[in-house]
Amino acid sequence: MSTDQPAPYGGADSGAARPSGTTPEPLTPARVRTVHLQRCKDRGERFSMLTSYDAMTAEIFDETGIEVLLVGDSAANVVLGRESTLRISLEEMIVFTSAVVRSVSRAMVVVDAPFGTYEASPEQAVGCGVRLMKESGAHAVKVEADASMADHVRAMVSAGIPVMAHVGFTPQSEHALGGYRIQGRGESGSQVLEDALALEAAGAFAVLLEMVPADVAAEVDQRLSVPTIGIGAGGATTGQVLVWQDMLGLTSGRVPKFVRQYADLRATMTEAVRTYRDEVRSGEFPTDQHVY
Repeated sequence: MSTDQPAPYGGADSGAARPSGTTPEPLTPARVRTVHLQRCKDRGERFSMLTSYDAMTAEIFDETGIEVLLVGDSAANVVLGRESTLRISLEEMIVFTSAVVRSVSRAMVVVDAPFGTYEASPEQAVGCGVRLMKESGAHAVKVEADASMADHVRAMVSAGIPVMAHVGFTPQSEHALGGYRIQGRGESGSQVLEDALALEAAGAFAVLLEMVPADVAAEVDQRLSVPTIGIGAGGATTGQVLVWQDMLGLTSGRVPKFVRQYADLRATMTEAVRTYRDEVRSGEFPTDQHVY
């Protein structure tokens, strides 16, 4: 099979129904591209997505077969210690994304367009997207948008920038939305669908749904032809994304309801570092085997 062609999960028969509870084989192309994500949608398969902001995690996640890495503006919180994603700059996003791109050989790398760099006009959006892709090497750009931003997305796509649209709860609009609140409940669910359809029509290759009721996300996924990606949006979407520090139990404090923690790295690291400190203070480290 040519690696330039869309590769389905697990070979030529992967379009057939799978027994419940089985795990599909990973995508097999040399580089995951938008066409491979679309093939997942068309065949009823699913793909995984994690955040990454540095070379080491990017290399690990790429080796494990994660299909998409998102260099999220959440780096403002989990890397830079800022209270909001609003304060991260375009230049900082380029630095983080460059490190991720240099460290992967197969995963698709998507970068967030940071607040204030694309909203003013379609022309500003194109300029932002061009800088992100040209200076970082990213394969696609994610923008938080609604139906009113369709022209921005259309202009970016026309300029050759693959765009992932982000609807539902959009963290860059946290103040306008009244904080971290679930979107799409009740009658407002139709607005989430309207936004998603408008952005698909504008050329977005995928739509990310954050913190919307599962039934709304399922309807959006059913109505859209392009892949959907969920975070706090139930299991009907084509893909799922989590912040890696949440997923691996590294963050402290309250964990969102939609997060499953697959490890407790915070406890593991705390114990290891405490042991190191104690052994340094007691003289147990270094020993003869650690010196030249």
